[in-house]
Amino acid sequence: MGVTGSGKSTLGQALAYALNRNFVEGDSLHPPANIAKMAAGIPLNDTDRIPFLKNVAHAIATRPGPLVIACSALKRSYRDQLRGADPQLIFVQPLLSTQQLQSRLRQRQGHFMPAALLDSQLADFEPPGAHERFIQIDGTEALDRQVAHALAQLA
Repeated sequence: MGVTGSGKSTLGQALAYALNRNFVEGDSLHPPANIAKMAAGIPLNDTDRIPFLKNVAHAIATRPGPLVIACSALKRSYRDQLRGADPQLIFVQPLLSTQQLQSRLRQRQGHFMPAALLDSQLADFEPPGAHERFIQIDGTEALDRQVAHALAQLA
């Protein structure tokens, strides 16, 4: 979980590989209208996110086996909805400063999500609460160290 540019997809893919699990890129579960809106630099609102979150929850609930999925899950209510699909769901969040996120986004090419939307995601983001099952990872560490940290926490 995390805002754009946090490395959630890269970490998710590596974690899925290490766990021998299927990986789903949450961006592929956005309706085309959401992709178009974000590509145009318009932030999604709660109403826009409803079909996306339903698609993510459906992927979680109907998976053929254990799954790793990259999803922003910015708000507690979104994470609550996803936990409705699997109460044992654990969120892994790579942590980076706003400056580090901005730097990553300036370097990223070929993604529909423009760097200009980072501020809106940061404004919407609600950190995980004590009642939530989550692992926070230093997103500045090398990927293998991030995976090792996540695996140690999952154990």
